[in-house]
This record gives sequence, C-alpha cells and structure tokens, in this order.
Amino acid sequence: MSKLKGLLLTEGLHGMISQVEGLAKALDLEYFHEKIELNNFWKMIPPIITPVQKFVFKNNIDNNFDVIISCGRKSVIPSIYLKKISHKKIINIHIQNPKVSHKNFNYIIAPEHDGISGKNVISSKGALHYLTIEEIKNSRDYLQNKINTKKDILTLILGGPTKYYNYSTQNIKTVFSKIKNLTEKNNLHLVVIPSNRTPIETVSLAKSELINDATIIETVDKKAYLSALSIAKYIVVTCDSSSMISEAALTGKPVYVAMMETKRNDKRFKEFRKLFENMNILRKLDDKLETWSYEKLDEANRVAELINLK
Repeated sequence: MSKLKGLLLTEGLHGMISQVEGLAKALDLEYFHEKIELNNFWKMIPPIITPVQKFVFKNNIDNNFDVIISCGRKSVIPSIYLKKISHKKIINIHIQNPKVSHKNFNYIIAPEHDGISGKNVISSKGALHYLTIEEIKNSRDYLQNKINTKKDILTLILGGPTKYYNYSTQNIKTVFSKIKNLTEKNNLHLVVIPSNRTPIETVSLAKSELINDATIIETVDKKAYLSALSIAKYIVVTCDSSSMISEAALTGKPVYVAMMETKRNDKRFKEFRKLFENMNILRKLDDKLETWSYEKLDEANRVAELINLK
C-alpha cells in the first residue's frame, strides 16, 4: 500500500521546518516542502481578516497531496485555500495557534503553554521536531576523533538573537564564563554547537573564551549536533530556542537553560520553561551541575498517534 502524500507549508525557518517534518515522519507520510511567499500587501495583514483567495500568496502548488501540515502565520491562508479548492478529501493540520477559526482545520497542534483548547486541538508539551532517538544514537561516533574521550561531555547548544533576547557580547561572555567554570570544576570536556541563528561573532567569541579542553563546531552541522546530544552527560541550551530545548529533551539527559537578557516580555517562553521544569526535564544554569532522569520526550510520535488520517 502506497504512503499518503504530505504537503508541508512553512515560512522557511528551521524551527518551523523541523516541526512539520517531525510530524510528517511520525505520520509516515511521503512529503515535500513548500516555502510560502505572500504577496506584498498581505504580508502585513493578520490571517483573521485575510480573504481565503489565491491572490494572497505567490506559490503555484500543483503536486498531488492528501495531507497538509502547516506552521507559521504565513501558511494559514494557503492551507485553508488549498483544502477548499481540492477535488478530493484533504486533511489539514496546523502547528501553532492559527489565530483564525479552528473549524478551518482538521487538527491544530499547539504547545500546552499557549493555553489553546478545542475539539480538534491537540496540546503538545513543547515543540514538535524532526529528530529521532535512533538518529541521535547512530550519530554518536561522529565527533569521537575531536573530543577528549577520557572525560564526560558537557554540550552547549547556542541559539541566536531574537526580538525577545539580546545576544550582546557581555551577555555571551557571562554565559561562557559560567560554562568555563563548570567544565573546569567538574573536569569535563566541552562541545559547543552553533545553530542557524548563531552569529559568527558569537562563534568567534567562543573560540577565544573557551579554549581549554573544548571542541567548538564553527558551522551548522546536523551530524555534529546529533553526536553532541548523544555523547553528552549534561546539555546546556540557550533560552531563546524552545525547539532546541524540546530536541534536547528527547535524550532523557539533564538539560540546563542558559538565560539571556530579555528585550521584551517573554511570558510564553517562561511558561514553556516552567512546564519543562515541572516535568523534571529542565533547570536553570547556575554554579553547579547535577544529574537526574526523566522519561524521554517524544512528542511527534505521541501526537501522531492521536491523529486519524482515514
């Protein structure tokens, strides 16, 4: 029996792609991506007052598909429109709050900390993502020749500046100072992993500030990221990325969050971190390291089991 075909609609950001692809994998779909491009005027208009019409977006999508998985504001109207004009049954699923009537979608997957409810709403604990336990396990040896194998590993995963968090030199130096002290005090080897949003200047600063017994990956490298998760005894993630914190939670290992200075109210991020703290997944980074365990958080597969594609 052939697989159902999935159309994945996002704004092209890594975090969104990870969420839609993670769910598509869990649903065992054969899928393809489409980066949504809105026409100029409609980029500024909220979906709630945007007409469900083709002139809203530029994409011409003529591939065959059975399921639409969308994520992000720009993908809301295209998902509704493509389902509306289809000559066959289409199931559309939106990840995050679409901020339009829930009736426009078969399913809405929203983080629990968003507080959204409804008959077709499935709450997720944190962000869905495309990493799997098997991928992490199979990538363990990728960094073996770059690390000190005689020491336990602390993996530091760096995000980047957002409208909520400041990545000033002083902020970064404060985080690096804590990391340096912890690795020295606990006799650990440090692995630093950048993400798509990590500024070059931050990586350069890591190379100058964290020179003792450290492996610093300078470019985005998914295999290095997976390997660093696999070999870590402790994982530290900067507070700006709910996605990477959720990915770290797939390991079942202690996850620490390194706080950055805020630029505006980060209430949703605080609620997310509070949820993970209550689940015994997350603790704030301070001057000591502890080990603890929790059930590995595999939300993509849990959510997929609640979705009926028939």
